[in-house]
Amino acid sequence: MATDISTAAPTSKTSKAGRRLPPELSILGVMIGMMLLFEVLGWIFVGQSFIANPLRLKIMILQEAEIGIIAVGVTQIIIMGGIDLSSGSVVGMTAMIAASLAQVAGYAHAIYPSLTGLNPIFPVAAGLACGMVAGLINGSLIALTKNPRLHRDARHDGFGAGRRGLVHERPTDREPFGWIRGHRRGLVASHHLPQRSALFSTSRCATPATESSHTRLAPIRSRRASPAINVERHMIAVYTIAGLLSGLSGIVHTARAISGQAGVGVGFELDAIAAAVIGGTSLSGGVGRMTGTVIGAVILGILTSGFTFLNVDAHYQEIIKGAVIIAAVVADQYRQRRRKSA
Repeated sequence: MATDISTAAPTSKTSKAGRRLPPELSILGVMIGMMLLFEVLGWIFVGQSFIANPLRLKIMILQEAEIGIIAVGVTQIIIMGGIDLSSGSVVGMTAMIAASLAQVAGYAHAIYPSLTGLNPIFPVAAGLACGMVAGLINGSLIALTKNPRLHRDARHDGFGAGRRGLVHERPTDREPFGWIRGHRRGLVASHHLPQRSALFSTSRCATPATESSHTRLAPIRSRRASPAINVERHMIAVYTIAGLLSGLSGIVHTARAISGQAGVGVGFELDAIAAAVIGGTSLSGGVGRMTGTVIGAVILGILTSGFTFLNVDAHYQEIIKGAVIIAAVVADQYRQRRRKSA
């Protein structure tokens, strides 16, 4: 990963480009257009408003907070020229670990009978730590082997499945998680934790978004472009942060669902990548903004919530969502060709 620190005087073309509107505005326009479309379709087919329904919008935000948190880390990896197909498995692993350690004392079916009745800080810290360690392992393997493909195929060669296998396959009961809703000595009520995590996701975007606006990051394959930068160290740091955010997403899901299952998070990694691509991040690496990724995650949430609102069959929802993702990838390839020709 190299940093462009050129101090050459800006040309007229650069000055002209500097006056252009941020690229996120076009994505934001698409998001607003989709909301207005569902609003019109709602009055035509359902006889209700899609936008003027605070409960529906709240549910949409809570659901997409989990994907948005993962997408922040995934975006940094994609900009670096890599990919992460194991974040969904990390969510499942951390959700089970946090849920298992959150069981109340004296629960008959406790997974860890000697570790019940812990302060809520410990389950949360354990989940975050496990996510961070998983990301550290990912980044270390890629940095040491210098083989990004090792992690591109993680879901198929056993890394993702292995993480899920580290925890019990049986789901945990709801009863032990009363502390999350504040029934016991809880850290925060469940309907607040996802919202705060969503705000954390947005605030977490602030620093990378500012950096991506003023710094050009080269993909992994350009590791020899600047020998003064320790590429491997930065690569490990990025994957570690992504793992930490996946762990946070698992904790948010546990708090929202009041239970934990090893199967949680299946497909989350693909939704996170889709959010990044829809938000303007190039799968070729080197191009992307965190603000665009956040908007992309909201667009996915609007699609899911809107189709559910219109009672569209889940299978058709997946088809339409896939078409949107394909359109985003095609648009990315078109932008790449324009940049090369320029």
